[in-house]
Amino acid sequence: MSLDGATGTVRSAAAAVFGDRVDQAAGYVDLLATHGVERGLIGPREVERLWDRHVLNSAVIGEQIPEGARVVDVGSGAGLPGVPLAIARPDLAIVLLEPMARRVDWLAEVAEKLELPITIVRGRAEERSVREQLGGADIVTARAVAPLARLAGWCLPLVRPEGRLVALKGASAGEEIERDRDAVRRAGGADPELAECGKAVLEVPSTVVMIRRLPSKPSRPRGRRS
Repeated sequence: MSLDGATGTVRSAAAAVFGDRVDQAAGYVDLLATHGVERGLIGPREVERLWDRHVLNSAVIGEQIPEGARVVDVGSGAGLPGVPLAIARPDLAIVLLEPMARRVDWLAEVAEKLELPITIVRGRAEERSVREQLGGADIVTARAVAPLARLAGWCLPLVRPEGRLVALKGASAGEEIERDRDAVRRAGGADPELAECGKAVLEVPSTVVMIRRLPSKPSRPRGRRS
């Protein structure tokens, strides 16, 4: 979908976020607006909001991701936030994790058409085989996957110690943090932090919750029996 019909704010934001890869981002938006809608990955009412509500909203979380990081995007679905992130940040090594076969097929088609060097894995974050294969990520991302308590339990085991879960959330993120703080700690996370991404380019910044994975406590040696 061309940027020609977008507002000036969206056009300038897309140029700032994607730089010389903005045409690649436009190609992704076009795929979402056509095949994505046909295959039930995006609702028809979302087509007019694909740039600002979905693609730019996802890409700007790169502000919270260090250069060259290994990223696992859990529950990628239509490819959000993983695909926009891969376009905006080609320095990242990104894995898209998705359990549904038809969505895995879609993601593979998107990666091929856009020539994105991303890895696509079918599975769920809570599966042992997935944790063995993908564990030790610098960053795990998620968008509209689950409440924070469940998300932390599923995703933090994929994160290396001192790495982070970066979850795209809505306006009630602060309330969710307060409600699920104890569950996050039990899952091995530090206190969740709230941040806004894209404030310099988006009319409505993206709200993210970031959770650092705490190092495992060393087990105490057992005392000798006399």
